[in-house]
Amino acid sequence: MMHWLDRLSVVWLAAIPLAGCGPIDRAAADRLAATGELVALSGGDAGATNACIACHGIDGRGNGAGAPRLAGLDRGYQEAQLQAYADGRREHPEMQWIAKHLRPAQRQAVSAHYASLPFAAEARTMPAESPAARLYQGGDPARGLASCASCHGVRGEGLGPANPPLAGQPAAYIAEQLDRWRHSARRNDPQNVMLRISQQLSRPESAALADYAAALPGDPRRPAPLEASREARRGDPRNDASATPPRGAE
Repeated sequence: MMHWLDRLSVVWLAAIPLAGCGPIDRAAADRLAATGELVALSGGDAGATNACIACHGIDGRGNGAGAPRLAGLDRGYQEAQLQAYADGRREHPEMQWIAKHLRPAQRQAVSAHYASLPFAAEARTMPAESPAARLYQGGDPARGLASCASCHGVRGEGLGPANPPLAGQPAAYIAEQLDRWRHSARRNDPQNVMLRISQQLSRPESAALADYAAALPGDPRRPAPLEASREARRGDPRNDASATPPRGAE
């Protein structure tokens, strides 16, 4: 099996003309870039310095801090996030630059690649009872807060392709996303559900929820087959992957 460094070298060599051989065949280069693995290794049109593996890893598990794990996440969900970065509904300087430079076909390919990578959270028991556990599992009816489990699963496994799993994500990443929702730096939830929830949570509650969710055992099952298209999946107005965005959001 070719080592990933060897595959990356193939990409770099394909991107430059060889002395005496004339310009590179663009169609051949496009065929190479069409595979999501090569986009992840090379950065595609965003360039090698922005290769996905630099933050998200070859196995798609992230860096354990600010970069999330992508392995096993739904393909349509990942593609929707790249689109949100590209059109400004998710703010993050590096990811916005990368998403804007990737062609739609490259976004689709790299999303499919990471969705196909196997992921099962490490064997662990449910975290102990705590205020964060009660808030995650039961919500807070007095504040009109639905439970996190109603969308993200009792075990943090995610419910349906559009509601992403939280198990296996870094606690720092989850806390950062709650803060981004709170300050409208993420605006890709059609009904602003996460905006309302994040603004009702105190910062200590957000931090505790992030720690709790990251420690959940998750679902050891493999991700759903990639053949299911975004159009065929169940629409859910609570999420940002399969629901129709508000007019003008795109």
